[in-house]
Amino acid sequence: MKLILKLLLNAVAVVLLANALSGVYVDGYMTAFVVAVVLSVLNLLVKPVLIIFTLPITIVTLGLFLLIINALIILLADSLITGFSVTNIWWALIFSVLLSILQSILHSLLKEDKK
Repeated sequence: MKLILKLLLNAVAVVLLANALSGVYVDGYMTAFVVAVVLSVLNLLVKPVLIIFTLPITIVTLGLFLLIINALIILLADSLITGFSVTNIWWALIFSVLLSILQSILHSLLKEDKK
């Protein structure tokens, strides 16, 4: 149940950012949910492989290359999902950073106090 709630919050974040950023477009709420699911799967399967392959450049840039990897994953999701589009890598980079910030804020609302 918590997974579905997190995916719904991610979809809300995608819709909010698509409305705020002119370089990102989402057809509707169902497409935003699909984007949230696809981004979760890509982050689970593709991102670790990309991190391992680009480890030397990530070390040289002190981890800043991970932002580029996140942008590339968003562009990959753009190519996989109809109804979701990102204009270029710069918009994907901005979308990635803002999505991470918004997701952390929204997911912090789900934290339960342990007593």
